[in-house]
Amino acid sequence: MKRNYYVVALIMLTFFVISFLTNVIGALNPDFIKGFDLSLTLAAFLPFAFFIAYGLVSIPTGMLLEKYKEKKIMISGFIVAFLGSLLLAAVHNYLSAIISLFLIGSGMAMLQVVINPLLRSSGGEEHYAFNSVLAQLIFGAASFLSPMVYSYFALHLNDSGNTGLLAFFHSIVPSNLPWISLYWIFAVISLLMIIIIRLSKFPKVDLKADEVVGALETHLTLFKKPVVILFFIAMICYVGTEQGIANWTSKFLQTYHGFDPQTTGADTVAYFWGWMTAGGIVGLFLLKIMDSRRVLIIFTIMALIGLTAALFGDGRIALIAFPLVGFFASVMYPIIFSLALNSIDEHHGSFAGIMVTGIIGGAIVPLIIGGLGDLLGLRTGMLFLYLTMGYILSIGFWAKPLIVNKTLGLFDSKGEAALL
Repeated sequence: MKRNYYVVALIMLTFFVISFLTNVIGALNPDFIKGFDLSLTLAAFLPFAFFIAYGLVSIPTGMLLEKYKEKKIMISGFIVAFLGSLLLAAVHNYLSAIISLFLIGSGMAMLQVVINPLLRSSGGEEHYAFNSVLAQLIFGAASFLSPMVYSYFALHLNDSGNTGLLAFFHSIVPSNLPWISLYWIFAVISLLMIIIIRLSKFPKVDLKADEVVGALETHLTLFKKPVVILFFIAMICYVGTEQGIANWTSKFLQTYHGFDPQTTGADTVAYFWGWMTAGGIVGLFLLKIMDSRRVLIIFTIMALIGLTAALFGDGRIALIAFPLVGFFASVMYPIIFSLALNSIDEHHGSFAGIMVTGIIGGAIVPLIIGGLGDLLGLRTGMLFLYLTMGYILSIGFWAKPLIVNKTLGLFDSKGEAALL
């Protein structure tokens, strides 16, 4: 099959946009709280609205994909994201924010279901591993960039003498809510993506057997397997950990150390995502020389140490430790996902859909942290992350994949990675 590098580039752009729209929520959290006068619990419902969309939309989208195909699903995803962005850009209140984030999350979930099989088909199976890593690096770069863009607009939108884009946004955005300008940007980006995809020619994608999302009966059958439930909980714990840290870091730094959320807080969230990208590169190397379960154990222990330093150290330590948690959390998602799929011998497409649905952890855990934070203080609320990370650590001991990751055999005499 002829490779379509234009579509590969379009998918990379889509990864960038998904990350840009998704991972700025944590940096915005203090502004949501201040702008709409929210408690920590009410603020936690904002990421809840975004990530619960993954739980509701991912599997139905997979079922619709065979009928409506990739192009229509991608356009629909960006239309939903455009409407969500436009809503909050035009109507500035808590309810519109909840609805907006749910719509944007729904659009991003639709896109996530489509782009991985499309990347395999367009770029070629022999290049899929490389292209997937490249996509994750681009995803990480956008996660790093979006809080920086937020910080720039929040700081400079109300400056006197602004021209061009800043002057335009200043004229349509309330002076006390400069961060709303980001949602105008999101709306424009989504509209541009709709136009680009509409004008693009897509290849025919024949899903492999393990990429097809099966019927509802298949999902119910899988949920009868204990290993499926265990890994579904693992995905909830991972995404909950990731988003629990990303969403509450800036507020934590403001509450306990007095750091400005529009500068230091936003920068720290950006570095959390940036170091997560760097950790992913290191993780790729380590997975070539040792068993993935061992890598998961080592990195999770280091992440727990980093979290402890972030929560109980002074301000200077916290600024370093939170991004370091991102570095060590970087391997969790790919290892959990691969261990899960390698632990059953059939229905991989349906199981992958179940695992993606586990992204609802990004809705549940920040909400729990916010609720505990209102009752007992934010630091105490963030202690809940010890439970989610403890569960992730346990995977390294109980997972028994049918196929282990291929290594160079440097750590054992048989040429095959061993856990202990």
